[in-house]
Amino acid sequence: MATKNIIADLNKGEKLTGTNYDIWHKKMTFLLNEQELFEHLTTIMTIPPEGNTAQSRRDLEVFETWSKKDRCARFTLLSCMHDDLIGAYEHCATAKEMWDQLRFDFGGTSVTRLRSLVLKFEMYKKDPKNSMTG
Repeated sequence: MATKNIIADLNKGEKLTGTNYDIWHKKMTFLLNEQELFEHLTTIMTIPPEGNTAQSRRDLEVFETWSKKDRCARFTLLSCMHDDLIGAYEHCATAKEMWDQLRFDFGGTSVTRLRSLVLKFEMYKKDPKNSMTG
């Protein structure tokens, strides 16, 4: 119950909009750490090979537990995003994939990100009906 209250409290504030990534990133780090889900932002687990041994069954059980917690981490991240962004990230297979993509899209000013923004800017065209001042 406490976890749901924390998420509700965070959602009363700002959700990720793309311009508030730094503070959102800190809040999500805190929240997922509090929920004992932080490891899902840094690690992935692959489904174990099929087998009929006791070890195979334990490996599958561990994977299924991890997978369930990873879904919780993904849903938490998505629920703390502005509605306009959810569609762009809900396809991510794991919480780590989503976290990494969000960092790439909104975090810092990498050379790649800067070049991408310059190219995007250069492709914009001014509507001939409008002046540059208004």
